[in-house]
Amino acid sequence: MNPANRYMLTFPGTPGTQAPQDVVVVTRTSATGPGGHPVYEDASGIVRAEISDAGEVRMLASGGHQSPHLPVHAEPLP
Repeated sequence: MNPANRYMLTFPGTPGTQAPQDVVVVTRTSATGPGGHPVYEDASGIVRAEISDAGEVRMLASGGHQSPHLPVHAEPLP
């Protein structure tokens, strides 16, 4: 199965508030992550994730002092 070229990642809102969930669209890059799966990033290059064919997501830090949150959901886009 070929991996999708784009995914929509949904992250939880701020805990303890009624804040809406954050949604970020990431596009496949030419890089592969530590697990050997494609790396995806948003247009800014700040949100980076390795996503397997099974839809498992591993968030990758794009800079120092980051502690990326795990998305609630990863949905492939056409």
